[in-house]
Amino acid sequence: MTMSILIKQIEWNGSPVDVFINGNIIETIGDCTGKKADTLIDGSGKAILPTFHNAHNHAAMTILRSYADDLELFTWLNDHIWPCEGQFTEEDVYNGARLGCLEMIKSGTTFFNDMYWFWHGTARAVESMGLRAALGTSFIDFDDPVKAREQIELHERLFEERTQYSDRIIYQPGPHAVYTVSGDSLRWCAEFAAKHGLMIHIHLSETQKEVEDCLQKHGMRPPEYLDSLGFLDSNVAAAHCVWLTQQEMELLAARGVKALHCPVSNMKLSSGKFRFTDASNAGMKVAIGTDGCASNNSLDMSSEIKIAALLEKHFTGDPTALDAQTAWHAGTRACAEFYGLNSGIIAEGVLADCMLVDLSNERLVPGHNLIADMVYSADSSCIDTVICDGKILMQHRKVAGEEEIIAKGREFKKKFSR
Repeated sequence: MTMSILIKQIEWNGSPVDVFINGNIIETIGDCTGKKADTLIDGSGKAILPTFHNAHNHAAMTILRSYADDLELFTWLNDHIWPCEGQFTEEDVYNGARLGCLEMIKSGTTFFNDMYWFWHGTARAVESMGLRAALGTSFIDFDDPVKAREQIELHERLFEERTQYSDRIIYQPGPHAVYTVSGDSLRWCAEFAAKHGLMIHIHLSETQKEVEDCLQKHGMRPPEYLDSLGFLDSNVAAAHCVWLTQQEMELLAARGVKALHCPVSNMKLSSGKFRFTDASNAGMKVAIGTDGCASNNSLDMSSEIKIAALLEKHFTGDPTALDAQTAWHAGTRACAEFYGLNSGIIAEGVLADCMLVDLSNERLVPGHNLIADMVYSADSSCIDTVICDGKILMQHRKVAGEEEIIAKGREFKKKFSR
């Protein structure tokens, strides 16, 4: 049954308006006199904004928050993260992803782009929490033909099983990286995605070691190697993209590859600095993501956008670099466009994915420029209400069932203690 929401006298573009949500669409912005709704929200003292779209994430890694900090990336992965993940069950991933979804709802995110183990665990969590997500299961074969066949069969099966979920969940292949996936398997992922019209989610040029190893093994740097396999195309979303030359940026831009910028994770693991301005000038499309909680340790897109903007200004020596409006777009609309979602903006006819921010919150006062305030001063305490697909997921900063989700999350400390 179609439900409706009427938000009365909410600030939009600096003026009070009514917003009528019919089903999962924003139907009217303006005078809603005479419209009847199942739910009425008093928007006075608040503003309506699009929700965040987290471009790169491993949601269930909330399980590993503060588990292995202050380590070099390959030591972190090989000696700590992968051994612990080897103990996970689908139920662990489900509960870890629910905790991640809760954190994202409370910080204003309604869509995230994910890659992880136990695809159904994350899919079930997203479905139960009411969010949207593009979900890839990690494809890793370490050049082992037996593992490669197992991964191919798994991906083919998950593609068929995706239909048991709502259209809020997007399926995609998730080849991990050039150093964990064979050339034949990377080709298979590209062909499979092209055949079925899917996006592909991969880590690319994240560390200097990745580049050096690729040169030693293949005689090419990662982007050139992927291009030689016929992998690079407009359906590829590439996380990190830290160690790129100008020529590689131009190659990726020419192929239509999307860059997923994760500044906090890059800094915490000392992976390097993504050159946002250079990539944009080369023609690359860029969206911002948090990465997982084992390497961030937060899924708060508001702080991620701020750090992205400040880091670019610091790195370039240019205070006008990555201005507030551009950073805001990279954290909201950009990833929605990558995945063909009619969201990330507030307008009539778009998906009803929005948040109501409390203009009386001290971080938004005096309020000269709301977007600048959201980028440079706001935190999650400013967000009162979150709506996704026309359904209220949080109101007055309360999410249904959050106590049980948090209690379940606390169990991981004992289960995976060292």
